[in-house]
Amino acid sequence: MKKKYILFDLDGTLTDSREGIIHSIEYMLRHYEIGLRDRSEFQAWLGPPLKESLMKYCGFSEEKALEGVNVYREYFDRKGIFENRVYPGVEKMLEGLKEQGFLLLLATSKPETAAVRVMKHFRLDSYFTYIGGATLDDSRVKKGDVIRYVLKACGVDEAAQAVMVGDREHDVYGAKENGLEVIGVLYGYGSREELTRAGADELVENPEALLQILEIAG
Repeated sequence: MKKKYILFDLDGTLTDSREGIIHSIEYMLRHYEIGLRDRSEFQAWLGPPLKESLMKYCGFSEEKALEGVNVYREYFDRKGIFENRVYPGVEKMLEGLKEQGFLLLLATSKPETAAVRVMKHFRLDSYFTYIGGATLDDSRVKKGDVIRYVLKACGVDEAAQAVMVGDREHDVYGAKENGLEVIGVLYGYGSREELTRAGADELVENPEALLQILEIAG
């Protein structure tokens, strides 16, 4: 079946938000008087829900992790959100897909309110039919839940009509949970090994290659 809907991840797929995320994590760690780490250690934090990373890498309880997310947002919502940039070639790729008649949907584990702010700031919102993300209380934050929410909100009844584009294993697992094919991008935060292991159907090196693959799929 030809694809009609393309779901995109945000961080690491459309924009490089590494600087703002790391600054926000460092702000949060200082709050808890946790020694700052080499920045390379934060690579694994880029993409997954922050609560999961705090529990996994800092040994936080779920309650403390939720508190930590709020501390993180003190910096992120004020400054970190805009320490960000659109990847080269992304806007041209989005423009080409929209011209081809695809409906573009955003499905991110970033809070939906923040995702809207980022998309509007970079003027990417005009390419998208729907911008979906996590809830502020983390009741909807896992990628599979976010994708399910976006598909339902947009009335996508047949999974074969849609494809997910993302840069981390969580994008792949969440998409597969909903029966979607997945294209992994290699210019983001995940590695070829990670995306292959997770089961991505295709891998692309850059937005130009992604446009070519999706034009064929349409």
